Amino acid sequence: MTKPVVLLDPHPRQRERIFNAAQWERLTAMAEVVQSEHAPMDDGLIEAMLPEAVAIIGQTPLPAARVERAAKLRAVLNVEGNFYQNIDYHACLTRGIAVLSIAPAFAVPVAEMVLALALDLARGITAADGAVRAGTERYGLAGNQDAVLLSEARVGLIGYGNIGRALRRMLAGFAADIQVYDPWLPGGALRAEQVRPADLDTVLSTSRFIFILAGVTSDNQGFLGRAALERIAPGSIVVLGSRAGVVDFDAFTDLANAGHFRAATDVFPDEPIAAGDPVRQSRLLLSPHRAGGTPAAMEAIGEMVLDDLDLILRGLPPQRLQPARWETVLKMRSPPAQGGKLP
Repeated sequence: MTKPVVLLDPHPRQRERIFNAAQWERLTAMAEVVQSEHAPMDDGLIEAMLPEAVAIIGQTPLPAARVERAAKLRAVLNVEGNFYQNIDYHACLTRGIAVLSIAPAFAVPVAEMVLALALDLARGITAADGAVRAGTERYGLAGNQDAVLLSEARVGLIGYGNIGRALRRMLAGFAADIQVYDPWLPGGALRAEQVRPADLDTVLSTSRFIFILAGVTSDNQGFLGRAALERIAPGSIVVLGSRAGVVDFDAFTDLANAGHFRAATDVFPDEPIAAGDPVRQSRLLLSPHRAGGTPAAMEAIGEMVLDDLDLILRGLPPQRLQPARWETVLKMRSPPAQGGKLP
C-alpha cells in the first residue's frame, strides 16, 4: 500500500532538532516524507506535491488558493510554536483541515523557568552570589532583609493558557493563594482549576508575586502600560515570561530600576538584544529567551507531532497539540523567538 505523503517544511527549525533518530524512523515508516531541511521549501516543490500531501509539518504559507489545490490535506502541524498569519485559517477550518501548534511542548519548561526566576528574586540568589564573589556578603538574617517567601503568598497570573496551567500545578506545593486574570476564560473555568478569577487591577495591586504569561493578540498589545504597572504593590516580584509585546517594556524597566518592584524577564521587544541596549545595565534579572528551548522540549515536539500525525492518518482526532480555533487564531500576534532563528 502506498504511504501517505507528508511535506516537512520546518524552517526556521531544523529537522534534526525536532526528530531524533528513532522519531525520524517512526515518521518515515508511517509516511512518504518530502522535505526541506535548512531553508523554506521551494515554491515549485510545494506546488508539485501539494495535491498529494495529506499533512504538512511546518509553517508553509497556505493562502486560500493553495488550500483549494490541497485536495487530500488533513492537517498542518506548526513546529515553530506560534500561529503564523500566513495561513488562510478560514479556508483550512472550513475544509476540516486541522491546524495544530507545538506550544504545549514548551509549557513545563517555561513554567519551571519563571518559577526559578521568581525564587531568585525572592531570595536574592544571584545577588548573594555576586556579593560573595565581591567580598561583600552578609550572613544569616543580615543577608535576608529583603527575602520573601513564596509559600502561602498571594500569586497573580496574568494569562492562563498552557504555561499558566503548568505553573499552577507547580505552585500547589507552595500552598500559594492563586488569583488569575484572563479575559478569555469564564470564572467557572478558572475555579474548576482551583484558582480564583480576578480583575486585572486586583491581580496587580494585591499580588506579592505576579507572573505575566499572556501571549500577544490584536486585543492586548501593550495593555500593561505604565499606569497599569504603577498599580503593582511596591516590593512585589514580577516575572515576564510570555512576550514583551504585552507590556510597555520601557516603563517595566524604569519601574524596576526605580525599585518599585523586583522584576525578571525572559523576553525582549527586539531579539537578539542590541549590544548597547540599556536593558543590559538595568536592575532586571535577565534571561535571553531561553525558557522553553530545552532538549526535553525539543524531544517532546517530535513525540507530540508523531502521536497526533498517527491519529490523523488513522482518521482520529489529534490529542496532544494545540488546535487553532476560529474565534481566536486570527487575533494571534506573538512573533517568532530570536527573530526567526530557532534550533
